[in-house]
Amino acid sequence: QLQLVESGGGLVQPGGSLRLSCAASGFTLDYYAIGWFRQAPGKEREGVSCISSSGGKTNYADSVKGRFTISRDNAKNTVYLQMNTLKPDDTAVYYCAADRVYARNSCDYYGMNYWGKGTRVTVSS
Repeated sequence: QLQLVESGGGLVQPGGSLRLSCAASGFTLDYYAIGWFRQAPGKEREGVSCISSSGGKTNYADSVKGRFTISRDNAKNTVYLQMNTLKPDDTAVYYCAADRVYARNSCDYYGMNYWGKGTRVTVSS
């Protein structure tokens, strides 16, 4: 069974940090660009960050630049999202998604082939 599983969410105080993981099973992430998305209550889903299949290209939404870092460990078939200096506005369900690509050094937030079920992040004092 092909699936992505997110983990690492939880409750954190403003200014705190969390590291989200996105683990793939049933397929290898080597040929997939990965995107992290989030959906806050009452809002549309938005792309937060993405990383190319090579790991050499990353992209961040303006709202998280300088605070979030995406990385991947293909040996562990896992992608990470390190989130620092968290704000209440970061509260959302975070999803990872995989995009089968042929260009090794690009990523975007469209045409995702597989999605995880999400992990909830709550930033509150």
